[in-house]
Amino acid sequence: MPPSRSRLLALVGPTASGKTEAALAIAERLGAEICSVDSMLVYRGMDVGTAKPTAAERRRVPHHLIDLAEPSERFTVARFQETACGVIDGLAARSVPALLVGGSGLYFRAVVDDLRFPPEDAAVRTALEAEASSAGVGILHARLAGLDPAAAERIEPGNVRRTVRALEVVAATGKPFSSFADAWELYPTERVRAAGVRLPSEVLGRRVRARVHTMLERGWLDEVRGLVTRGFGAWLTSTQAIGYAELAAHLDGRLTLDDAVETTVKRTKNLARRQLAWFRRDPRIRWFDGGDGGAAPLVDGISAFLLEGSA
Repeated sequence: MPPSRSRLLALVGPTASGKTEAALAIAERLGAEICSVDSMLVYRGMDVGTAKPTAAERRRVPHHLIDLAEPSERFTVARFQETACGVIDGLAARSVPALLVGGSGLYFRAVVDDLRFPPEDAAVRTALEAEASSAGVGILHARLAGLDPAAAERIEPGNVRRTVRALEVVAATGKPFSSFADAWELYPTERVRAAGVRLPSEVLGRRVRARVHTMLERGWLDEVRGLVTRGFGAWLTSTQAIGYAELAAHLDGRLTLDDAVETTVKRTKNLARRQLAWFRRDPRIRWFDGGDGGAAPLVDGISAFLLEGSA
């Protein structure tokens, strides 16, 4: 069960909003350690393209819930929840505040709230994955839209992993995947004090494009090439990891680099919109509006807000 003995602190918001940099300064002021609530930071070797905190940043402030699995390893939100609860319990035992930081709304709520996750069925999942490989994920997503429209609306049509998971639950339980989300409509205020970073869409779009180009300058293409060489190319493509799938396709000769970049920028902007839509449903989040500087100019206000809640 997610920790409830004390109220957690959090900094959330869309990708490219500057949370990582701001979180370092905020954590130092709070005397906190950072717990990532990002679904991609759990994978080892995917550092540049996920904007994972650097070794120097992790020395500056301890980070947790990063590098938990190999890229092709099945990693569920239920496993994340269990791991996160153990980490946060350990911090509480040392009287160290946990600062949750990230943009994955489901991972955030899995840690903060009493969510329950449906059982798994490996045989059903294997059959669905084989069908996705042969017939395409579009067929499966259309089927999901017929069986569970609410779940289909929340899942990107190209996301094989989540589409398969939702259909697996329907097949294994006879219930819609979305029916397991009853607790999602409850937002206990005693569980978390959360600050959210919000930027105008045009500003966020510019920051997304700049970030993609910066990642390329920092060796993202070489990182993807290394993952492909290690045998993770098919996984990167099948899971549609944003940017990784496009760069893998470029290395395979199926996309020009310019096309890979443009598709990555477009998909990242769409992700940011979905992240904002998810977090806007949570009435506990106090929003802080930033501009071209992202979250960095908001550090004082966010720190004061979170310190008030940790007193």
